Amino acid sequence: MTILYVLLAILLFGVLIAIHELGHFAAAKACGVKVEEFAIGMGPVLWKKQGGETQYSLRLVPIGGFCAMAGEDEQSADPRAFTNQAPWKRAVILAAGAFMNFVLGLVIILLLYAGADAFRAPVLQDFMEGCPYESEEGLHQGDLFYSIDGRRVYLQYNVADLLARGDGSYDLVLIRDGKKVRLDDFEMVPLEYEGQSGKMYGFYFGYEEATLGTTLRYTWNTAMEFSRMVWMGLEQLVSGQVGMQDLSGPVGIVDLMAETGEQAESTGDALYSIFYLGAFIAVNLAIMNLLPIPALDGGRIFLLLVTWLIEAATHKKLDPKYEGYIHGAGMVLLLGLMAFVMFNDIIKVITG
Repeated sequence: MTILYVLLAILLFGVLIAIHELGHFAAAKACGVKVEEFAIGMGPVLWKKQGGETQYSLRLVPIGGFCAMAGEDEQSADPRAFTNQAPWKRAVILAAGAFMNFVLGLVIILLLYAGADAFRAPVLQDFMEGCPYESEEGLHQGDLFYSIDGRRVYLQYNVADLLARGDGSYDLVLIRDGKKVRLDDFEMVPLEYEGQSGKMYGFYFGYEEATLGTTLRYTWNTAMEFSRMVWMGLEQLVSGQVGMQDLSGPVGIVDLMAETGEQAESTGDALYSIFYLGAFIAVNLAIMNLLPIPALDGGRIFLLLVTWLIEAATHKKLDPKYEGYIHGAGMVLLLGLMAFVMFNDIIKVITG
């Protein structure tokens, strides 16, 4: 089954790329920009077809893709060239790829949740006997955890994760009878309870019926939790808690998806886990592509804003080739990073 999971992972990864580039393509067409080529993959062309003014192609290496627009990094006399469009149009086109990745993530999560009967909720259903945190001034049955120390609780497991990050004294915000209730400096530590094998906080969580509204809310909350996980990963990378060797590229992602499928107890569980991971990667790609780094969409949007401010102040139009140089240098560095990550991924796969 491993080869099937690998092929499924490659297909899913290719869909993530195709959806991203499709976002740029659709936005460019909607804004009247001339698209010269729409490609999935990089490297030598495997297949191509001319459709009107646009060449559609499939390339050999299934990592990446592009939507080549007229006048993208150079001056052009064509009124439909990218650089001749209003700044807001260019920003919309650049952001559309990340937007489509995020929407795809939401759609995958929604489809996965569509068959659910109920969701495990961060709602206090009951307390263990002797739990000291149930009181008039403390926690009540039916309380929904809204935030802990200023961090939103999106899903039930967030409660344990956020409590583990604290020092035993927490600023809690609860939803009680439809209203927000604050418990500042609320002291809470794991304790031993009769019949339990380890220390715990002493309360049980409940479930919410999977109505349409609840399913949509949990879909959104899961996407928000994925987003937070991405930002936390970036914080750990910047702070040095994780190193460059811990990064994964396409090879590592495909291997992780295949491994996830192999470890599942059934084919149904494997598919669920792979697509759940695919939804996380879709949200991850959306956020990463909007970082203000040259060659990424976020870097292009950032430099677009800088260029617009300079042109507004000087009343002179800047030559887009200089921005192209910056993105070219960024692309070289990005490709170097991708090569390093891919090499590490291959070594990890070989050494197992």
